[in-house]
Amino acid sequence: MSDPALTAREAGPAEPATSAGGAKVALSIEGAAVSLGGRTIWEQVDIRVREGEFVAILGPNGAGKSTLLKVILGLQPLAAGRARALGADAGSANEQIGYLPQRRTFDAATRIRGVDIVRLGLDGARWGLPLPGRLGGSARRAAGARVREVIDLVGAGDYARRPIGELSGGEQQRLLIAQALVRRPRMLILDEPLDSLDLANQSAVAALVQRVCRDEGVAVLLVGHDVNPLLEYLDRVIYVAGGRAVEGTVGEVINSETLSRLYGTPIEVLTARDGRLVVVGQPEAPFHHGHRHDHDHGDSHSHG
Repeated sequence: MSDPALTAREAGPAEPATSAGGAKVALSIEGAAVSLGGRTIWEQVDIRVREGEFVAILGPNGAGKSTLLKVILGLQPLAAGRARALGADAGSANEQIGYLPQRRTFDAATRIRGVDIVRLGLDGARWGLPLPGRLGGSARRAAGARVREVIDLVGAGDYARRPIGELSGGEQQRLLIAQALVRRPRMLILDEPLDSLDLANQSAVAALVQRVCRDEGVAVLLVGHDVNPLLEYLDRVIYVAGGRAVEGTVGEVINSETLSRLYGTPIEVLTARDGRLVVVGQPEAPFHHGHRHDHDHGDSHSHG
């Protein structure tokens, strides 16, 4: 019998391709397990994400968050269960998925312009800048119009033609999100996009991602360490820890009872006066959000 505290959304029959509210199921993972080198990373995982939902994937380092992304992209086979993305077996619809990997760094001397970084999202299979003559006039104009459209969408118009190395971390991240959006994906996967950003930029990027979700109808999966900058923007969370995964709203998942059963040890979730969530007693807490003075092995921290 499954432990109800381990699944904020009870496991049950597969949902139809369209939910009662009319939104299509963008991601469906059922009874999934992954083993690496003879070790089970996680098992009995059931996840549903619908189009237009903003979902954070949380959990400690080494819990299997990156493995979950590989499963969704068809890069990691399952030991059990099934994974489908955008109505097809995982990996079969990757051309409809925008992916932003973990933070890339640009040297201050990097001269490639932000607009050209975005254009790589259209020409990425070739890498390098688009060359004259590769596209016909109408196709070239359409590509240019789409690049301008997503730059405006992420609010980067004022600096997109400057060298990427001259821009701030928040400005660079907006342009990288635009790059991931330029091919009109139906799902957007962002791997720790808030890492190394200050608190103001974390909140700004989270607000941007929520707006993209709503305006473009894109399902967004954002891997993060700290839920606090995301609290007011998220629809749901997926928490990976202890060889299992919990899915639900922030309130359903990030509470003392659910996390204690997930980790198999007493955990207390407190709400600070400013509304931030603080987890007390979490084992092996390697969280490293924007404040580098946070202690990796402390007994309490702002939750991620």
